[in-house]
Amino acid sequence: MKINTILSFLMPKEPRFFPLLEETAEILEQTGTLLVELFNSTDKAKILELSKLIKAEESKGDKVTGKIFKELNNTFITPFDREDISALTDEMDDAIDAINRAAHKVALFQPESLPEPTVRLAEIIKLATEEVKAAVYELPNVKKNDQSIRAHTKKVKLYEEEADAVYERGTSELFRSDVKLVELIKLKEIIQELEKSTNRLNSVGKALKTIIVKYS
Repeated sequence: MKINTILSFLMPKEPRFFPLLEETAEILEQTGTLLVELFNSTDKAKILELSKLIKAEESKGDKVTGKIFKELNNTFITPFDREDISALTDEMDDAIDAINRAAHKVALFQPESLPEPTVRLAEIIKLATEEVKAAVYELPNVKKNDQSIRAHTKKVKLYEEEADAVYERGTSELFRSDVKLVELIKLKEIIQELEKSTNRLNSVGKALKTIIVKYS
């Protein structure tokens, strides 16, 4: 048994990590909310504004991530192993980054329209961020809430599987359509970034599952 684990039974755990992880999860969910709004908008000025708002959330996320790693360096006793807190933090940060890239590409490329599969992928991303946030909020009582957290991570995995199917359908429809080559290239880039975002969210789910396996 690791020294950190042994001492955790003898000394009070630092609670400061939970509010920071919850703040990161809230930022992640907010980027998902803004992404859905962006993909449902046809106003180019509104799309640019929403892309900037998502970027602002991503910047906030970077600051919170920095605070978490600072706390890891300065705190002797942590509620979970340092590598588990680090992994969860990194995965949530990567998911926020992926969502920001998807939004940025829409603002950068300004496609003529956003097909239904891209809108559905944005909706799936939003739903997955809600499950992540709910799971993170239950971490302070991981032993009590382990089954609920497992259910949230299972839903994230199911959303990722649905996203794979939507991505395949969307890509197939795109290449069978009569859109101009330039538009095809733009939309292919965008749909790929969306699919990557769902993969990143599934990685967050895996990090959460690692924690509940160890501590429930």
